[in-house]
Amino acid sequence: MTAPKHSHVDPKLDLVLERIVDVPPELVWAAWTNPEHLKEWFTPRPWTVSEVELDVRPGGIFRTVMCSPEGKEFPNVGIYLEVVPNKRLVFTDALLPGYRPAPNPFMTAIVTLEAHGKGTRYVATALHRDEAAREQHEKMGFHDGWGKALDQLVALAKKL
Repeated sequence: MTAPKHSHVDPKLDLVLERIVDVPPELVWAAWTNPEHLKEWFTPRPWTVSEVELDVRPGGIFRTVMCSPEGKEFPNVGIYLEVVPNKRLVFTDALLPGYRPAPNPFMTAIVTLEAHGKGTRYVATALHRDEAAREQHEKMGFHDGWGKALDQLVALAKKL
């Protein structure tokens, strides 16, 4: 199963964050695939991540628990669909471990990394089932939130 490439983005259904960052793909990959690293950057501060469980292989679990500044927890469980080291991660909350259908799917995420000089061309695409889900994600602050999280990822990667 191969997820759509960046060129197949549907602006009615998908949101995209694209940026050149000044860390190499290997460090961006490490930030995405090491649970302790992911905890440090995955949500824009003052939000935090209290738990991370990653099994970075197709069908493996991608689970996080995000915490609001007020202490409310938001668990997210899904699986990886595609894993190409240092190049591409695809994960979804539409399926649970064991490929069980999820009760309330929200999105599939595609993260692509491409060497760009000494840095990385980073593209994160969130695919949604319908326009309402895309609009909801946009109103939740997709661009600002994912952008701040990427800034945090870059700051962490520079320390690795």
